[in-house]
Formats: sequence, C-alpha cells, structure tokens
Amino acid sequence: MTRRAVAAGISGAILLLLACSVAMGTTEEPAVAPTVGVDAADTAKAIDLLKTGTKFIDQTSFRVDVDIAGQITALSHTDSVNRRAISTTSVAGHVIEIRMIDNDVYLKTDLDLQGVGHEWMTLDPARVPPAFALSFAPGKNDPGGSARLINAIVTARADGSQITGTLDVNRMGAGNGITFLPGAAGAFPDSVRSHPFSATLDAEGRLVGFLIPAASGVPSASLRYSDFGASTGVTRPEGVVAAAPDALYSQLGWNE
Repeated sequence: MTRRAVAAGISGAILLLLACSVAMGTTEEPAVAPTVGVDAADTAKAIDLLKTGTKFIDQTSFRVDVDIAGQITALSHTDSVNRRAISTTSVAGHVIEIRMIDNDVYLKTDLDLQGVGHEWMTLDPARVPPAFALSFAPGKNDPGGSARLINAIVTARADGSQITGTLDVNRMGAGNGITFLPGAAGAFPDSVRSHPFSATLDAEGRLVGFLIPAASGVPSASLRYSDFGASTGVTRPEGVVAAAPDALYSQLGWNE
C-alpha cells in the first residue's frame, strides 16, 4: 500500500476524523479461497455468534484497536453505560483525539486546517453524519464498527472460538472503524464480493478479533476488542475550550 493510496483514503472529508480508511490498491494478487462446503445454516449460526459476541458494547466498557495496513491506527476506550469515551486516531503522521463525556464532545488535532487551531474544541454532534455518529446510543456507539463487518458477511463457519468465511467489501460501506475506499477507477474489483475474513471469540463468547487479510487490492485490516470493564480514564480538557469554528466542519465535509 503506497503513501499515495493512504493519502487518497484520508483526503475524503469525514473519513479524516472518525473512520480508519484507506484506498483500494491496484494489485491483483489472488484472494484466499472462500470457505468450502458452507451452507446457509452454518452461516446463520456463525453470524448469530458474532452478533451475540458484540452485545458487550451496550453492557460494559471496552477497548478497541483498529489497524489498516500498519499505516492508519486507532485506539478507543468506550463506556456507554457511564457515557464516557476517548479515542486517538493516527493518520499519515497526524493525530486526532476525541473525548466524549455525557452530551459533550471535544476534539483536538495537529492537522493544519485553514482557520482551525490546534487547541481543544467542542463539537456539535448534530453536524456529524449518521454513519460517523458521536453517540452513546445503542447501534451508534461502537468505534470498531463491528456491525458493518458482520452485515457484510456472505459465508461463514464456526469452529469453536474461531469463525472463518467471506464477506462482501461492497456491503461494508463507510463508517466508524474499518472503511475501504475504491481505487482510482472509482469501483471495487469483483473479487471483493467474496473476500476472506476470520474472527475470534473469547471464553465468554465476546468478539475479540476480526481480521481481513490483504488480497486483490484490499489492504490488511484488523479490529480487536479488549479491557472489558476497565475505566476509560477520560477527563474534560483543562482551560478554555471554544466551540469548533465552521471552518472545521466545512473542511471535513460536515456542512449540512
């Protein structure tokens, strides 16, 4: 994955901030062969295990680590029960930090955006597109975006704590967590309709890992959950915190 591909991935407005995104490459290495002999019942059972394995998102605090091609990384601690969250995203040498406490959302970045400083700012969650919601509401509170990955599964089979199969990258869409952008041609290759994945559940049935290997132009990506029940440690920024200027929203494509 070239730096140009990464730049293309992060140049698209809202993806700078909350999605970990990267553009599809142009390489044509073959994808790993799809799971053989998987029927609808196997797939339904595996998907049910994955959905059950993400119920902790609404029940306890947790940590999320996202890595895309080793070039874009994100670390988040979320506690929807106590309405606390903190996340740090590193993109092409720049860092974006977000803190959420109750209904307040704070952001600080070292990105050089015109008319925007590098101090802490308060964000208006209503100006954030729904796919990148800054919320503690069920269905909108997973910085890992696991639901989009699970909804994109085509075939799957569970073998103990391991789940393997294929997913359709086209169905993943854009949002918090792992996001893939089409390459220069503006479309995904047909091979992404059955791209391999693997997932891991812990002894309590919780989803702790979701891996997408690099193949057919799709970069490698990983999603990991851990530190269940741990404190987020998030605090409000000290000193004067001004409201984010309109220039921030416009440069991130958040004008509505």
